[in-house]
Amino acid sequence: MPVTRTGFVGRDALGAYDLGDDHPLSPTTRRLAVELIRSYGLLDRDDVVEIEPRAATDEEIEKVHAPAYVAAVRRYSADPALAAAWEAANWGLAAGGDTPAFAGMHEAAAGICGASITAALAVWDGTVDQVFCPGGGLHHAFANRAAGFCIYNDPAVAIRALLDAGAERVAYVDVDVHHGDGTQWIFYDDPRVLTCSVHEGGRFLFPGTGGLAERGVGAGEGASINIPLPAFAGSAPYLRAVDEVIAPAVRAFRPDVLVTQNGVDPHHADPLAHLQVTMGAFPRLWRSLHDLAFDAAGGKWVALGGGGYNPDVLPRAWSLLFAEMVGAELPDAIDPAWLALARERVGRDFTPRLMEDPGPDVPLEHREKADAEAERVVDEAKAMTAAS
Repeated sequence: MPVTRTGFVGRDALGAYDLGDDHPLSPTTRRLAVELIRSYGLLDRDDVVEIEPRAATDEEIEKVHAPAYVAAVRRYSADPALAAAWEAANWGLAAGGDTPAFAGMHEAAAGICGASITAALAVWDGTVDQVFCPGGGLHHAFANRAAGFCIYNDPAVAIRALLDAGAERVAYVDVDVHHGDGTQWIFYDDPRVLTCSVHEGGRFLFPGTGGLAERGVGAGEGASINIPLPAFAGSAPYLRAVDEVIAPAVRAFRPDVLVTQNGVDPHHADPLAHLQVTMGAFPRLWRSLHDLAFDAAGGKWVALGGGGYNPDVLPRAWSLLFAEMVGAELPDAIDPAWLALARERVGRDFTPRLMEDPGPDVPLEHREKADAEAERVVDEAKAMTAAS
C-alpha cells in the first residue's frame, strides 16, 4: 500500500459522554484504548496527525435528527430530573433505560458528533488520507429517539456532512455485534449511502432488526445489506460475511469515502453478546477493511469506534486497528506501565500480551451448529447481493 497520512481524532475518546458508573459503555475503557495506542508509540509517528475536534452545531445535528428531539435532549441535559416524566420514554431518555438522561448530555453527544465530522471532513479535504476517531460509532440513535446507549447518531451526522461537502456516494460498513439500525434507517431510502452490517441476528440480540430482507426502500432499494449471524457463530463466517458479501458490494458501489463502525463486541468474551469471534480474527478484519478502503474509495477511510464492553479486549483490538492503518507491527508484550495504569483504573489484572486469547468456552457442538447455520446465512446474503 502507498504511504498515507493517518489522522487521529479525540485523545479523550468519549470525553464527557458518561451514562453512569455501572453503565456498560464506559469512558474509562475507551480512554485506556487511546493510552494503549499511545504506549505503542503509534501517535508519535511522522505520518500520524493528531487532530483536535470541535463540537457539532445544532444545525449539523438537525441535518439528521428532528429539531424537536434535539430540543428534548437539551431540556433533559439541563435538568435530568425532568426525565422522570413519562414523555422522556418517548424520546428514549427515561431514567432506568439503556440510555438514561444525564447532565450535560447534549454537549457531550454534540462533542462526539463534532469529532466524527472533524474526522470525516479531514479525509474529504485531503488533510489526511484516513483517520481513526475512537469516540465515534454511536449507531443506534434514530432521527427522533435515543436507543442502545446512543443519544445522537454520529456516523449518520458525519455521513451527512460528507454528502453536504460534495461526496456523491458514501459506503458505511458496520462490524459491531449489534445491528447498525439507526444509521441504516436514517439512510434507508437514500441511494447515495450504502449501509452494510454484519451482526448477531435480531432473534438473539438487541435491537432485534437487521434481517436479510431489510434492503432499503424507494430510491434506496438495494442500498442496505445485512448479514445476521446466529448466536455462537465464530470467526470464519463473520470474516466471510465481510470478504464475500460486504466487500464486493462496496467495490461495486464505488464510494467516494468508506466509513466504518469498528465495534469489537463480536469477541467471544464480550458480556453483552454471544458471537464467538477470537482475537486472532481482528487483524484479518482490519486488513480486509483497509484493503477495501484502497480498492473501493482510493484510500479514503473514516474509521469510527463502536461497541466493546470487555475492558481487556477493546484496547487491544483497537490498537491492532490503528496499527493496521499506519502499517506498524506491534510487539506482543504490552507495556507494563500501561498494564499498571489499567489495573489502577479498573481494579483488575489485564492480559499482558496483545494476541493472547484462551478461546471460546462454548461447547464445540454448539459452535459447529451455529457456524453451519451462519454459513447458510452468508450464502443467502451473497446470492441476494449478487442478484441486485
